[in-house]
Amino acid sequence: MTIDITGLPHERITFCPSPLAELGNALHALAEPAHHPRLHAWTTATAATLEPELADRLVEADFMWRSTRSDFLMPPRPRETLAEELDDLDHLDDETFVGSALEISCSSSRYSQGIPSPLTDDRSRRRALDLAAARGPRQAAFVERTLADPTGTRAWIRRLLEDCDRAFFADAWRRVQIQLAADARHKTDLLRRKGLAEALAATSSVLSLEEDGHGTRIVVDKLVHGRTEAGSTGVTLLPTVFGWPHFFALYAPGWQPVIQYPAAAHEVGGAESVEAVKLRLEALTHPMRMNLCRHLARGAYSTSELADSQDITAPEVSRHLAVLRKAGLLTTRRRGRYVLHQLDLSVVARIGSDFLESVLR
Repeated sequence: MTIDITGLPHERITFCPSPLAELGNALHALAEPAHHPRLHAWTTATAATLEPELADRLVEADFMWRSTRSDFLMPPRPRETLAEELDDLDHLDDETFVGSALEISCSSSRYSQGIPSPLTDDRSRRRALDLAAARGPRQAAFVERTLADPTGTRAWIRRLLEDCDRAFFADAWRRVQIQLAADARHKTDLLRRKGLAEALAATSSVLSLEEDGHGTRIVVDKLVHGRTEAGSTGVTLLPTVFGWPHFFALYAPGWQPVIQYPAAAHEVGGAESVEAVKLRLEALTHPMRMNLCRHLARGAYSTSELADSQDITAPEVSRHLAVLRKAGLLTTRRRGRYVLHQLDLSVVARIGSDFLESVLR
């Protein structure tokens, strides 16, 4: 996914924490605790202390943060307080707010085609209602109410978020705010002193800067294809503690691009690239390479030894080893005139978690 920033002054690239974005992450963690094993203690304790009425209201509205993230939960201009960010939402017209709130499909077609608001377009309205119906009768009824009375439902959503703040989020925000602010200051300092490429590299291995004769782009390594332009508005990068391992990039038409990334302390070891994960999965799908891995997991072997064990030619073994080596699954060392190959067990052990992080990113 790419964000074209050609000609954009670096002063319009902003690193800043957002209480509303972090509240959205916290709500998602409560709705999908399996995505966030590091938050198990917090999600368990918080869910246990929720008042039943508040818990029911969260279930009613959780399509806004469960499988995707409603656009309004990633503000392009973060404020100091949640109240200020909610005030900004109040200033959006109903069409814009409802269009951003009802982002309840994992399809990227909305971004590429610029699907209009369901308040003004019958096709979008039917789509929103159908998708909500698939999530259950309570959410279908909620979307119907939203489309019938957007002003009243918007006020209901604000009260819900304010009640969450009083019930659990204010304490959580006090704990993480200092860390997020420090992370944002560090990235801002890198941007000013060493440039955007260094700042992005320090932010996450998922991010990179691409420059060529066609312009300058921020590249986000995700299992989704999309592009947008920052224009003259800018790009906002939001650090998160509650959001790991997710890595969100908002690139909807008409919205300033926003990137949400795990704060430095929470991206332990860096994220593996999607291409590397794909190569490793593909390398292990061939039955002969699976058989070779059985030997290579137990010790170091030469090409000729592997050829004898599998009753195939040495050139065939070499071709399979080349695939495994390109995927980063092998280590090699020389012993005299022999080159010995061995499976890198630490890399193989991470494939499952790397794949999971890639699809959750």
